[in-house]
Amino acid sequence: MKHSPVDVVVIGGGHAGAEAAHAAARMGARTVLVTLKREGIGVMSCNPAIGGLGKGHLVREIDAMDGVMGRVADKAGIQFRLLNRRKGPAVRGPRAQADRAIYRSAMLAETEAREGLEIVEGEVTDFLMDGLRVSGVLFADGSEIRAGAVVLTTGTFLRGVIHIGDVRRPGGRMGDKPSIKLAERIDSFNLPLGRLKTGTPPRLDGRTINWDILESQPGDEEPELFSFLSKQVEAKQISCGITYTNARTHEIIRENLSRSAMYGGHIEGVGPRYCPSIEDKVVRFADKDQHQIFLEPEGIDDPTVYPNGISTSLPEEVQEAYIRSIAGLENAKIVQPGYAIEYDYVDPRALNAQLSLRDVPGLYFAGQINGTTGYEEAAAQGLVAGLNAALAVQGREAVAFSRTDSYIGVMIDDLTTRGVAEPYRMFTSRAEFRLSLRADNADQRLTPLGLRLGCVGEERRVAFLDKIERLDTARSLLSSETYTPKQIGSVGIKVKEDGNRRTGLEILAFPDVAFESLIPLVPALSSIEPPIRRQVENDALYASYIERQKRDVSAMKRDEAQVIPHEFDFMIVDGLSNELKQKLTHARPETLAQAGRMEGMTPAALALLMARLRRNGQAKRA
Repeated sequence: MKHSPVDVVVIGGGHAGAEAAHAAARMGARTVLVTLKREGIGVMSCNPAIGGLGKGHLVREIDAMDGVMGRVADKAGIQFRLLNRRKGPAVRGPRAQADRAIYRSAMLAETEAREGLEIVEGEVTDFLMDGLRVSGVLFADGSEIRAGAVVLTTGTFLRGVIHIGDVRRPGGRMGDKPSIKLAERIDSFNLPLGRLKTGTPPRLDGRTINWDILESQPGDEEPELFSFLSKQVEAKQISCGITYTNARTHEIIRENLSRSAMYGGHIEGVGPRYCPSIEDKVVRFADKDQHQIFLEPEGIDDPTVYPNGISTSLPEEVQEAYIRSIAGLENAKIVQPGYAIEYDYVDPRALNAQLSLRDVPGLYFAGQINGTTGYEEAAAQGLVAGLNAALAVQGREAVAFSRTDSYIGVMIDDLTTRGVAEPYRMFTSRAEFRLSLRADNADQRLTPLGLRLGCVGEERRVAFLDKIERLDTARSLLSSETYTPKQIGSVGIKVKEDGNRRTGLEILAFPDVAFESLIPLVPALSSIEPPIRRQVENDALYASYIERQKRDVSAMKRDEAQVIPHEFDFMIVDGLSNELKQKLTHARPETLAQAGRMEGMTPAALALLMARLRRNGQAKRA
């Protein structure tokens, strides 16, 4: 097959690949998405859900940049829940149970409709090289595509091995072969590699579950959608079921631990600490007599159920035994056994903040190949890699996401500065400035950046500018007048009789004061729509805290702007310990801020580093 040269080739049609391809195409880059099977684009290979704590923030940020995951999740969502609803807005996470078939078909439809994006089926086995630079891809059938940049999103396919008990077979996921040739090519780049593992639970036939005796978990009455463009749910809404393991379940698992692929010594890769297998739970939490299981339907017209909470690598007959020891699952039929999958990943410290390999120009990595876990983390990396691949081809300045203004920036910085010791998962606790990095204001933080880059379409541009105008109107109504304690008290709001006049925004920051409480005081507020009301409430609630954080944000931005040249020699910095010199040489931080977050770095060491940069005349800012 002869193919014309393009700007960007994206390898892999999973969540990272789809988002990378769409991002590059939105930037005007001629883009090809290479996938083994066209119908595999957008497949949810593990849990049929999008979002959650931290993860939901990432989806909102992807959407703010006009990415596709949020809109597709809204189309496919069959149950929406806002997690941490009882806590503050900063740590609430939107989550949706998705219909696998709808999600896959919607993602494929979006991809086929994207202007400037072509889907090519095939297996990439090698890169085309111009010296040290990647300049395209070579297929198994000998055909090739030349490109200005290549984004690699292999998921769990690099030398992937599936484990069920003591049975092991090559596989990128159940039913798909692994990528071996490409792994061998990556070996030639002398990159730091490691092995990680993840797992899935056995899938159950929902028709064989006794739902009548189980606790039901419905979705929210007022669904919280992901996309700022979505107006309403599109799919039929369902409830999930809840059940629990018990003493008999744990006994069966303990008796068969030696037959588990993980505990039997068949797996060397490190698994995700925050999503442990049922074997791990039974061993690590031996004092617990039960563990919760969420029975999540995989689709409206699909009887398959995903039992969230019991991923495993035990033999099939053991899985059947422990499943049937659980209330409501006594007669449950397993339609696909649970399994563990082990795969290669590249130490993400080999990448820069644009997710480009430092030593292999033209090649970008995104997703599980960088040591992460989860659809949302993968998609966010795909966005970053796709945008920067397009910018590089167009000869434009790269874009770097800051941890001061996005969870995407937090994740990229964590990966490229600190690396991973286990599959990386996003949590709100990873962000220093999470009070301002809320899911509800992701568009205000990032859509202006998307507009400047040119990756935001007209529909979103118009909707965003309209929202900003409505927010400005509400804030103006709340801040244009001040009120005495007597006036404030007259509408039922408790306030200290201190003689101080306060604006509506200041009053809104009081505990237990809702937007609606101020309408008697400011009647014009009655015209403000509920979504705008909630946004202004959240802003007011955190206003004083965010004001205190501004100094820290400014300091971090100052250090992020201080570039450390690629060729800088850390070994000549007098006063640094040999250990720190070696760490810096290995990690090669790109900015003073990145250097400051490295293990063992001290304020004194940072001062020495800055002094040397000045002496060399290299104290320049980005």
